[in-house]
Amino acid sequence: MQGGSSGIGYGLKYQARCIADVKADTDHTSFITGTLSLKDENEVHLIRLSSSGSELICEGLFSHPNEIWDLASCPFDQRIFSTVFSNGENFGAAIWQIPELYGELNSPQLERVTSLDEHASKINCVLWWPSGRHDKLISIDEENILLWSLDCSRKAAQVQSKESAGMLHYLSGGTWDPHDSNAIAATSESSIQFWDLRTMKKSDSIACSAYVRNVDYNPKKKHLLVTAEDETGISIWDLRRPQVPIQQLPGHTHWTSAVRCNPEYDGLILSAGTDSAVNLWLASMSDDELKSERKVDSSPRQGDPLLHSYSDYEDSVYGLAWSFREPWIFASLSYDGRVVVESVKPFLSR
Repeated sequence: MQGGSSGIGYGLKYQARCIADVKADTDHTSFITGTLSLKDENEVHLIRLSSSGSELICEGLFSHPNEIWDLASCPFDQRIFSTVFSNGENFGAAIWQIPELYGELNSPQLERVTSLDEHASKINCVLWWPSGRHDKLISIDEENILLWSLDCSRKAAQVQSKESAGMLHYLSGGTWDPHDSNAIAATSESSIQFWDLRTMKKSDSIACSAYVRNVDYNPKKKHLLVTAEDETGISIWDLRRPQVPIQQLPGHTHWTSAVRCNPEYDGLILSAGTDSAVNLWLASMSDDELKSERKVDSSPRQGDPLLHSYSDYEDSVYGLAWSFREPWIFASLSYDGRVVVESVKPFLSR
């Protein structure tokens, strides 16, 4: 089903590519986003959906010293978040704290809690344990995975362990397994690497058929993983039988840039693409289907369970975030700095 948007819009001043749900805000549906301007002073916007659900309100606007390539919100403190940034030549990462606002119109400066300065190559992302309090952080650069111990009260982060991905492997991103705090999945060109954080060793890998741009675990079912790939679109994997995906979705008419599994509704998947669209899918993966034995050389089940395509963006869409508090709501961010918040409630009863 193709269609425009009935969502609520919010415009950033500059280009942008990352947005995150503020999970720790249990009173409001909030998102945090940051801009990507090489020449201008960049901004971090804290935005909240009004109680009526009819408008997006700017709760805080803060200056950020460099262009923001990755942004993630702390799951246990709504005032803390991380960014990966670049000054055009070098990349860095830091943990930030939003000051108490007290209804001020002119927002005070962000406080830098600590920097993650141990990277020798280009850092790509920072991962927080998906929910609840956890004192560990992951940062991934092109060649290494670093495990940090974070102490926000002391404003300090120390590297606990570091491991190289090995020669000829270039890491681009990853996600933390919501079912296992000792496991992450890292994207490496046309493959997924699985790492055990206790040993900091690779435990397994999946060979995909195209370059992998994004990966996400299914938070409702163990062993299920979704990847966004250049040519093949979206692949759904059962990690107990990882030789071939159990299902493939068509994805987008150009690159599929991001994929997100819904935190509450099993099988509900969002994807974003450089074709200026966001797609809502309902992947039908019953327990019986997952338990059924399949031959290693059999073809993945094809399907097009497309519920809706939001196609009125004017630029590539890179940012996607489901609301943890209201899981029928999501925010998307196109490269031209346009945030759109949508409700998928009309599609949940189908």
